Amino acid sequence: MNKLKPLLTIGVPAVILFFSSCKKDPLNNLTNEESRIYVTNYDTTANFSSYATFSITDSVTLVQDNQFAGRSFDAYDVNIINAMKQQLTQRGYQPVDKSAKPDLAVNISRIYSSSTVLFDYSNYWDYYGGYYDPYYWGYPGYGYYDPYAVGAYTVNSGGLEIDLLDLKNASSNGDKLVGIWTGLARGEDVFNPANGANEVSAMFAQSAYLKK
Repeated sequence: MNKLKPLLTIGVPAVILFFSSCKKDPLNNLTNEESRIYVTNYDTTANFSSYATFSITDSVTLVQDNQFAGRSFDAYDVNIINAMKQQLTQRGYQPVDKSAKPDLAVNISRIYSSSTVLFDYSNYWDYYGGYYDPYYWGYPGYGYYDPYAVGAYTVNSGGLEIDLLDLKNASSNGDKLVGIWTGLARGEDVFNPANGANEVSAMFAQSAYLKK
């Protein structure tokens, strides 16, 4: 499981602090690409090599203020779907139609918020996944749940969420869909079609364990 480690600086000389105060704030000079943040998390008990096939939703779920807001299939969505197919295939998984009973389901969501909200996602893995649409995979009755981390976002912000769901063991889990991997992307220009492939690639770069 990826964890962010705090950076601790001890005994910084006052002269360094003085000269640092004269420099430009690097956070104000980031490019759009540098502003984007990628976070991944996974079920440490999952055996990723035990899965062979996957299927991806034919469109992207839209979530506005924690509520399902429809589905999308624009240029950005197409690029994300294609990038996921490519990355998973390169990791040894075979794409199949959802009617072929795939081992893994891939759900992609675009999450928007119109207000400042602090989230506690600490119980993410106690549920069945993130913002996926369970009806698409034939498991009705399960709603939308918060992701797994702790964070905050403000007015008119948005982010990308990608979930891998375990269909192979759904019956043994009481017909519940279990999320075994999640990737999140936030930052400037995150929904630009030209950035889709790089965003997925950045998530997989953090997930060396995700392979057949």
